[in-house]
Amino acid sequence: MLFNSLEFLIFLPIVFLLYWFVFRGRRWKNFLIVVASYAFYGWWDWRFLILIFFTSLCSYGSGLLIEHYKGNRVLQRTVSASNIVLNLMILCVFKYYNFFVETLEALLRMFGWHVDWVTIAIILPVGISFYTFQALSYTIDVYQKKIPASHDIVEFFAYISFFPQLVAGPIERATNLLPQFQNLRKFDYARSVDGMRQMLWGFLKKLVIADNCAMVVNDYWERYAELPGLTLVILGVLFTFQIYCDFSGYSDIAIGCARLFGFNLMRNFEFPYFSRSIPEFWRRWHISLTTWFRDYIYFPMGGSRCGKLKTIRNVYIVWGISGLWHGAGWTFVCWGLFHATLLAVYNVFGINTKYKNVVAYERFLPTFKELTQMVLTFLLAVMGWIIFRSASMSQAIDYFSAMFTNRFVDLSKLHGIMYLCFGFCLLLVEWFQRDKQHALQFSEARPFNYRFVRWFVYYSILVLIAKFAGSSQTFIYFQF
Repeated sequence: MLFNSLEFLIFLPIVFLLYWFVFRGRRWKNFLIVVASYAFYGWWDWRFLILIFFTSLCSYGSGLLIEHYKGNRVLQRTVSASNIVLNLMILCVFKYYNFFVETLEALLRMFGWHVDWVTIAIILPVGISFYTFQALSYTIDVYQKKIPASHDIVEFFAYISFFPQLVAGPIERATNLLPQFQNLRKFDYARSVDGMRQMLWGFLKKLVIADNCAMVVNDYWERYAELPGLTLVILGVLFTFQIYCDFSGYSDIAIGCARLFGFNLMRNFEFPYFSRSIPEFWRRWHISLTTWFRDYIYFPMGGSRCGKLKTIRNVYIVWGISGLWHGAGWTFVCWGLFHATLLAVYNVFGINTKYKNVVAYERFLPTFKELTQMVLTFLLAVMGWIIFRSASMSQAIDYFSAMFTNRFVDLSKLHGIMYLCFGFCLLLVEWFQRDKQHALQFSEARPFNYRFVRWFVYYSILVLIAKFAGSSQTFIYFQF
């Protein structure tokens, strides 16, 4: 079920009313969430439910076994490792089997060996990377004694399948989300209103910016060889807006929706296009994933505490895996290694990247240095997204080449200018709100302390959505 669908607009109020006015007790509320989440997820294909049920059951059982073998770290490690391997094997079969087979065949052909292994026509279950990582973090955290094992199977299944963040995150930690299922939730009007505001902002980003940018990008991307260089730059920026508004829009809807049910999900985006460096960018983009890799892969390998060379090695390993997590293709791996290289450069030259405050803190405008840093970081991000969007590395290389070898300006072939303006207008609004959790989190200062001003903003956004919503597009990160 898509957030931007009529079915969801019917589904959400029904579940909301049942949750707060019919199902009273904590366990009954959790049970409703499980049923609603499985209905939400099974809307695409009921067969997907078998997989998430199996993942949930194995992870739940692993937690109980780890607790049962308390004091025997060997058996605990065996149980933990077994569940991790099992979940990763499921993920690899459904997401990476064909990629690995085709890559191995190509590698063997380079040495003159011709093999013909069978590829499989597999439907990639929606959101499998997200809920698998969520399940893995639970097993690891129980093993590391960060949390006790859950004994309530209903609350655990609710934790894994919680429908607002099930298919595209944020990737929650059991240390944050699971205790919220263990406590009784009470309706909070102010929290619900703020959740609705964040959802509204998310829908604006998705329907007006992302979907319209997607139409232009999809129409012209494959024709890069015949387009002028400036148009190719604009297409790259449009995709940069598309993927940000699509994914952060989903996160805004998910986080806002969770608030309606009394849950606080972790923040997933913190206005990343205002970053002053690539390391800062990755502290602000898809925060739930980058912190997952940091805590469960980067730190266990030694992080940045083991000398420059090993630190750079760790960065390349983590970002190679991160690229592969995003998709079974070499463009994703190269995109990850591209950012690993940028991070290594910042590390080698000791460039200050540990900014404590948002850019232009307590100031309206950035300094010239900050503006230069933001523009450079944004352009580097655009280059990375061009690699990410390309069908192959040869296409990415040809695209970059065409940007500089094609005629640079041809006014008759400038496409998507209006949606480019939409994107920059959105960034302007977010600039004013960059110290807030989301762009519609109003302060008590004038004029937003007046109710009619707030409602004017809400209705204006609804009018923009009604007038400019693009053709419905699937959320980009569903494929991951």
